[in-house]
Amino acid sequence: MKTLKELVNLDEPGMKLIKEWSKDAKNSCEFLPCDEKRAENELLALQVTTRSPMGALVYGSGGLVINNGWMRIFGSGCEKMKRGIVSFNQAVQENFSPFSAPYLLIADDVLGGNFAINAGGLGKDAGKIYYLAQDTLEWQGLNVGYSEFLDFAFNGNLAKFYEGFFFENWQEEVAMISLDEVFAFMPFLWTKEGANINSVSKRAVSAEENFRLTLEFMQNLKR
Repeated sequence: MKTLKELVNLDEPGMKLIKEWSKDAKNSCEFLPCDEKRAENELLALQVTTRSPMGALVYGSGGLVINNGWMRIFGSGCEKMKRGIVSFNQAVQENFSPFSAPYLLIADDVLGGNFAINAGGLGKDAGKIYYLAQDTLEWQGLNVGYSEFLDFAFNGNLAKFYEGFFFENWQEEVAMISLDEVFAFMPFLWTKEGANINSVSKRAVSAEENFRLTLEFMQNLKR
């Protein structure tokens, strides 16, 4: 286990690079405030240096909010978004350890979709980002690493990626829910009846609750 002093890189801080990327971002982005104690605890648990974009984001911010709250990228957590990257993974993955888990959840969206780094449990392409969509209940490889994922969040065509899922008046409804909540849809988006997102009902639920329920559905549908 590396110490905090070993993990914090003052010579080549990755946060400086992330902030430079964000200046020209096509999608709106908000860096959440950093709580020093949370940042130290999350970085120590993650064991990733701040020279890397992931370590830098965890140590330098409470998280990153993209497209007016549509996407949330995990940092160290704060009052506005209490979930830190390690604490959230610990809450939803049984016996989670950054060194042995099949994947590391790094972000989610208001649909209840989840982004994760493959640590060997999602495919042979360890280090690549996968997306767990609510309409398929399957992990989909995006063939990008963490830095490329941040570029996608800043500049990617979200309208194309989420085509058919930006529901009516989404900006107003997203603004009303917590960054620790997602929408649960009924009928479920993975059902035939839930194919049209504007014809289903929705309510805000805990992101933790939603992820656990998603895993249960995935397991049950495989039987």
